[in-house]
Amino acid sequence: MWKAYFDVVRQKLPNALHILDRFHIRQRQNQAVDEIRKAEARALAEVGLKPHLKKLRWALLKKRQNWTRKERRRMQELQHSGLAAIRAYWLVAAFQHFWEYASPTWAGKFLDAWCSRVRRSRLEPLKRVASTLVEHREILLNYFRAKKAYSSGVVEGLNNKVKVTFRKSYGFRTDKARAIALYHVLGKLPEPQLTHRFF
Repeated sequence: MWKAYFDVVRQKLPNALHILDRFHIRQRQNQAVDEIRKAEARALAEVGLKPHLKKLRWALLKKRQNWTRKERRRMQELQHSGLAAIRAYWLVAAFQHFWEYASPTWAGKFLDAWCSRVRRSRLEPLKRVASTLVEHREILLNYFRAKKAYSSGVVEGLNNKVKVTFRKSYGFRTDKARAIALYHVLGKLPEPQLTHRFF
């Protein structure tokens, strides 16, 4: 969702259908929830109240179905507490329904309603995310116009493998050695019989 990136795509591929990946949207929403949790935990500690949000960071960043039994119990206890982090979590969880639509029209209506609800929530970090989604509304709806056929998940996975390979290859002295390591990691090529292993 970087403007410079959009500009390059428009310039190099003017007829391409630009699709935003759900991974990046979820990442932004999770960052907002975490920011709200941190600020609220700090505020509770400053006034000497019980640290309700202690050890709940990962529960607030997971999908509900991935909670452990302990996390599920804690979240049920706090469900009606009125804590901002819990409200933010449920707003983000509700957004996941957006991806289940088939029609861009209905997905757009859901997106508008969700953003409107977030704007009334007084959760500033989440309001910033909602503003970003409104700003990129048409590109978000391209996912549905493309019949959900495309996702940049594969590219993100490859990109991550490249980054990990580069991190592991600090001792390599040449770009050729890095290129060979990438061929082996990304292409799963058989390694030559050497005294060392690439990874």
